[in-house]
Amino acid sequence: MDSLTLVMLAVLAVLVFFMFRNGRKRKKDQEALQATMVPGADVMTNFGMYGTIIAIDEEANKVELQIAPGVVVEIHRQTIARVVEPVVADDLDDSSVDNTDSLTEPDFGQRVSEGDADSTEQPKKGDA
Repeated sequence: MDSLTLVMLAVLAVLVFFMFRNGRKRKKDQEALQATMVPGADVMTNFGMYGTIIAIDEEANKVELQIAPGVVVEIHRQTIARVVEPVVADDLDDSSVDNTDSLTEPDFGQRVSEGDADSTEQPKKGDA
């Protein structure tokens, strides 16, 4: 066999290896998600709908999801993308936010008003 054939076979072997590895990783992630899906958990679906799991039907592979008070929809179990963890506002430290920069420089994409533009403008060649 020539060297080009060996290189092509090696590349093919590497691609197959990564394909199987990614499949196993995806399966492991899906099993971890299924373990955290219990009635009462807040979830987000693949199509962006948030809700709370009311009941899970293992045989039919369906989940009853409450999307609003008194509104329950039945969806396929695999359409649940992730379990939503509640965000606690107390974790944010207000003292770590530094507002002194916002007084002197505009944020990225923020327009500068006419009065502010004159103070930051460079002098032109004719001005001295």
